[in-house]
Amino acid sequence: MIQSMTGFGKHVVQLPNKKITVEIKSLNSKSIDLNARMPSSYREKELELRKLVANSLLRGKVDFNLYVELTGNETSTQVNEVAVKQYMGQLKNIADGDDLRLLEMALRFPDAMKTDKDDIDESEYEAIKEALKGALVEINMFRSEEGSVLEKDFLARIASLEKLLEKVVAIDPDRQATIRERLEKAVQDIKADVDANRFEQELIYYLEKYDITEEKVRLANHLDYFSKTLQSDDSNGKKLGFISQEIGREINTIGSKANFAPMQQLVVQMKDELEKIKEQMLNVL
Repeated sequence: MIQSMTGFGKHVVQLPNKKITVEIKSLNSKSIDLNARMPSSYREKELELRKLVANSLLRGKVDFNLYVELTGNETSTQVNEVAVKQYMGQLKNIADGDDLRLLEMALRFPDAMKTDKDDIDESEYEAIKEALKGALVEINMFRSEEGSVLEKDFLARIASLEKLLEKVVAIDPDRQATIRERLEKAVQDIKADVDANRFEQELIYYLEKYDITEEKVRLANHLDYFSKTLQSDDSNGKKLGFISQEIGREINTIGSKANFAPMQQLVVQMKDELEKIKEQMLNVL
């Protein structure tokens, strides 16, 4: 089952004197692009937290935010007045708001609080990891739900491509007959004596150049392979992307060989369906 790279997860853990909130948002990206925001006093654990996020999400442009709010008395922690005032000033430049509301927002930003503690308490760090794991569970559920929607769309478009391919197969005999008639008429218009055997050989050679039997078979196989890959246990957007490229290659070859307006119209419809698949493919993990 495929997963989307778009998702959001949030988890809160309440300690006796602190509330720890982890928020994770992800969008599509070719690889893992992780941006982490957290209070400076927690930076020593950043690499480990980044690794947990990267191992779970694999790909995507990810924003990871860690908020720590005081809910009790802790004498070793003080408001960082300089940082808070700077945040409030910047917020005023962006949007209107009363000072109290701006203060509430500024206190959620990194470095709004300063503490004399040099090391993170182990129990507190375990609570942070618990919040992170909870947020990762939520975002992966979100990604799976979005992936289910994408999967239905892909299957519908693959079914549409298969129906268009059936129409291509159905009109191919008419196409070949039309090409043959066109060539015979062109020779007659020349009003010259033509060796019948030589003409037949040249005609067969010409028709073979425009034969699309292999393309029809390969395209059918690629469409079937795409559908089966969608049903695999792991989400593999890159593999599906490669298959869609092969689908496009066969469609383009059929179009270049068609030389028959009804078939070229079908090819245009196939290209339109494939383009929509490729657009959505950018969001698949």
